[in-house]
Amino acid sequence: MSREGDEKQAPWSISDLAHELDVSTRTIRYYEEVGLIFPARTERGIRYYTRQDRARLRLIMRGKRFGFSLEQIREMIELFGEDRSGRAQLLRAIDYGNQKLAEIDDKIRELSLLREDILAYKLGFEQKLLEEHGEGNR
Repeated sequence: MSREGDEKQAPWSISDLAHELDVSTRTIRYYEEVGLIFPARTERGIRYYTRQDRARLRLIMRGKRFGFSLEQIREMIELFGEDRSGRAQLLRAIDYGNQKLAEIDDKIRELSLLREDILAYKLGFEQKLLEEHGEGNR
């Protein structure tokens, strides 16, 4: 039962958010432990999450999917608190995005070279088998 887009039903429980974001409750608790989110608690100590917490979690999950470190994610999130226009946050996100794109481009080049090397060896091995077993003389 997804609550996506159902903003009027905030606050969310940890299990609601975990289900919605397809992460474990342990992951959400970890983000709390490292100071990325700050859920409120009931008198009995049960966590509950506001729209702001939910938005932060979505940003964290997106940042992780893009390969950013938790420290980079923290910095980008905190920049918005310092500059409500969002400009500083956007500039930092662009900078980190450019760094990540350069890393991806480097990895693609490495993998392309590796593919070429493996293909060359494979073709050489296949040719050697043909020559050794006389299959090339038919």
